[in-house]
Amino acid sequence: MYTAHPDRYEAMPYRRTGRSGLQLPALSLGLWHNFGPDRPVATQRAILRRAFDLGVTHFDLANNYGPPPGAAESALGEALKADFAQYRDELVISTKAGYLMWPGPYGEWGSRKYLLSSLDQSLKRMGLDYVDIFYSHRPDPDTPLEETMGALHSAVQQGKALYVGVSNYSPEQTREAARILGELGTPLLIHQPRYSMLDRRPEDGLLDTLDELQVGSIAYSPLEQGLLTARYLDGIPEDSRAASDSPFLDSDAVTEELVGRLRALDDIAKSRGQSLAQMALAWVLRGGRVTSALVGASSPQQLEDSVAAIGNLDFDAEELARIDALVQQ
Repeated sequence: MYTAHPDRYEAMPYRRTGRSGLQLPALSLGLWHNFGPDRPVATQRAILRRAFDLGVTHFDLANNYGPPPGAAESALGEALKADFAQYRDELVISTKAGYLMWPGPYGEWGSRKYLLSSLDQSLKRMGLDYVDIFYSHRPDPDTPLEETMGALHSAVQQGKALYVGVSNYSPEQTREAARILGELGTPLLIHQPRYSMLDRRPEDGLLDTLDELQVGSIAYSPLEQGLLTARYLDGIPEDSRAASDSPFLDSDAVTEELVGRLRALDDIAKSRGQSLAQMALAWVLRGGRVTSALVGASSPQQLEDSVAAIGNLDFDAEELARIDALVQQ
């Protein structure tokens, strides 16, 4: 029987989420990949156990994570029952709805029917009475924002979620979502944008908007689908995501010019006593504007390597200038 490490809260920094009382670990575990039936259950459970032992108290999911869709929530449900039942109140568990989950007109986007039906299904898969955070995974261009935010508010009113968030919303959409939720009496807790050294779109107004609204943020893909790791420093490995038919990383993106920039970034990381991946995570967390960074893991060792990034989250002006010169070419 699993017993959590007694010193699990000693090293991990926790950051307050916006103006709420909820604190999140600087690094959170995303169950986007590696938690489907093609991965050994023993490995999945070992990753979750190691995460919690290291102070990673937040597990982030969505209804369509797996693969196949729903598999990650089912895998977490089994792990919660086997290992974490006594620790439920020490965990922050989030899920989302917005992308295609089942056929027909009610199986995706942002209608009240889809969001609340999806949440019920997610709770059933995970064996939970509630999630800590329920997200609208993407804005719906054809559903009034009042309906989508009203569904999030209902999830809280029904006791099926403690907090609500949005993901992939523009600054303007985020501001309007926060206004609607505020009028309903359910504050917008958090925004989950894609953000990394190679994808800095949140700096074009979103981070400023979140600061102004006092809304938290959790960055996904901080390692840019593995580009910001040692994996591509010598080109494209045969077993890499870029070499596969993955829709998330095209081999055409891994140019000689990009590999050269990655090697230069790796040199900066080495001068900081970090791997490229650790520096990339630290960069996202620099200055405290981002509440947490989401990392995936295919093994406990990979997770440990990511968590080691918290040992050096500070950058001097020269380091930031060198990084900017490389990534903004």
